[in-house]
Amino acid sequence: MTAIEVKRASAREKKKNRWKRYFPVYLMILPGLLYLLINNYIPMFGVIIAFKKLNFSEGIFGSPWNGLDNFKFLFATNDAWVITRNTILYNVAFFVIGTVSAITLAVLINEIRSKFASKAYQSLTLLPFLMSWVVVSYLGYAFLSSETGLINNSILQPLGKESINWYMDKTYWPLILILVNTWKGIGYSMIIYLASIVGINQDYYEAATIDGASKWKQIRHITLPLLKPTFITLFILAVGQVFRSDFGLFYQMPQNSGALYSVTRTLDVYVYQALLRNSDYGMSSAASFYQSIVGFVLILAANFFIKKYNRENALF
Repeated sequence: MTAIEVKRASAREKKKNRWKRYFPVYLMILPGLLYLLINNYIPMFGVIIAFKKLNFSEGIFGSPWNGLDNFKFLFATNDAWVITRNTILYNVAFFVIGTVSAITLAVLINEIRSKFASKAYQSLTLLPFLMSWVVVSYLGYAFLSSETGLINNSILQPLGKESINWYMDKTYWPLILILVNTWKGIGYSMIIYLASIVGINQDYYEAATIDGASKWKQIRHITLPLLKPTFITLFILAVGQVFRSDFGLFYQMPQNSGALYSVTRTLDVYVYQALLRNSDYGMSSAASFYQSIVGFVLILAANFFIKKYNRENALF
């Protein structure tokens, strides 16, 4: 056997051993890959509905093409500016307030020395995230109902204030939606930031303590700078979702009250309401396609600018 043949046989043996070693790992990720394939990738062919005048009797492929007519619906209405404004501004507010709240909570929980208390606080803050929006909307109704609500009957009336018809007065709803979204989602974001904080090398804090740095200076000069990669990752993902909204929050929480549409209606809610009225699946598909394309472009743009600033923190 020549040296080249020996080398090839050795390479084949290494490849075989590597396959045996990693086979259990491949087997573990197989269910997740199958889920992504069946749930995310195979249905992608349905994107052609956005460019067709769908006729169920003829099927997707038999339905006639109608170009970009389905997209005109999103911009032809007088509400186009309102729903676009609401979608973008709410997402910006959610990210800014949610990030500040999550990082603050993660830092505070990290300072708790009792493991039992730390786990208890983590569980309590994560619990709202696991609730359905239907449950949250009923909890909100228990607080905001004009007749039996806790705020009107137990707070405003004892103080001699007039009751507020919350579901007819749009003044307070931007604040209500931001507070509810922050309360529900802060636990999930907090867990991500807390995991990053726990992974920071404790030698940095020990050295800072020896140098006489206060706790606030340790947080400001060690914790926050080392959270930057996590923050940037979540920022890029949030930028990609800026044209999307949580349907449950904007539809269930305000009880679909028409008096609140100017401050609660977003792109997703508007498309759903239009779909109920017109049963126009092509228009609905066009809206989803539009959101996906805009989100994809925004992710690429955000990653591009971050790469210019600091290549190590970019996603790709």
